[in-house]
Amino acid sequence: MFLESFRVTSLASAQIFILGAVGYFLVKKNILSETGLNSISRLVIELTLPALIFCQLIKDFSFSLYPRWWAFPLLSIGVNFLGLAAGFLFCGLVRKGDFRLQFLSAVTFQNSGYLPLALIAALIPQDKAGPMLVYLFLFLIGFNLTTWSLGVYMLTFTRARRFALGSLFSPPVITAFLSLVIIFLGLNRFIPHTLIKPLRMIGDCTLPLALLVVGGNLAAVRLKGADKKAVSLMVLAKLIILPALALLFVVKFDLALSLGMLILIEFAMPPATSLSLIIRHYKKDDLFISQAVFWGHILSLVSVPVFLSLYFAIKGMP
Repeated sequence: MFLESFRVTSLASAQIFILGAVGYFLVKKNILSETGLNSISRLVIELTLPALIFCQLIKDFSFSLYPRWWAFPLLSIGVNFLGLAAGFLFCGLVRKGDFRLQFLSAVTFQNSGYLPLALIAALIPQDKAGPMLVYLFLFLIGFNLTTWSLGVYMLTFTRARRFALGSLFSPPVITAFLSLVIIFLGLNRFIPHTLIKPLRMIGDCTLPLALLVVGGNLAAVRLKGADKKAVSLMVLAKLIILPALALLFVVKFDLALSLGMLILIEFAMPPATSLSLIIRHYKKDDLFISQAVFWGHILSLVSVPVFLSLYFAIKGMP
């Protein structure tokens, strides 16, 4: 059973790798410039992902079907704070100052949207993926709130820096909240199919574009002078210890397959590529983030299938 599960999850990871590799080589061959990569990233964050979130929630979410919907944003925040705790266990072994804060950030914040979305699409038939996508988009509310508040603060920390409330409300977060309000008021019944269909077509572009961005970001990172000790500690904490604890938790408490799968996937993900965007945007020296993002994504091609295979061997395939 493990070998069959590993074969299926490895094929899913291979699909993600191929799409990411296209973005990687487009940047390496200068077919896609850094400006173009930033434009695609902005297109995903401000248009295609919000369109996908809106259509999926309008189609599959209702407060009666998901009475505990609020638990998913809280769960996401909990995942990040457990990651922060894991980072603190090892940060004393790495250099101090901004380097240590970047190490903590890499262990704390995972690739919470793009890669889980790709894994769900690859592992679950489209007609059955609706509930998992709803879980994911509710989860992303908490993740975005944490990343664009605590994450930005950690990576740009100065005593003079003030917290910007507006940074919490990215387009995906606003879209998720707006969708929930529309559903709560019952206004979704009045949204015509003529509007939903083109929005769905736009949203369906999210996955390939997002993975092009992930691959392109990996091509753009700087790896000179990699700190092997810090990278090894990050891999140990982020890709081994955290998913191992998540696997024990979801099996011990016998969670529903879809919920357990989401929790395990999120804990097993490599560092968030958005950390590189934050570093670039705020013009901070990239002391460790690029190393963590690159090696985390490469090694997760092995670690993620292993942990998912163990889970499916115990619970069965979705």
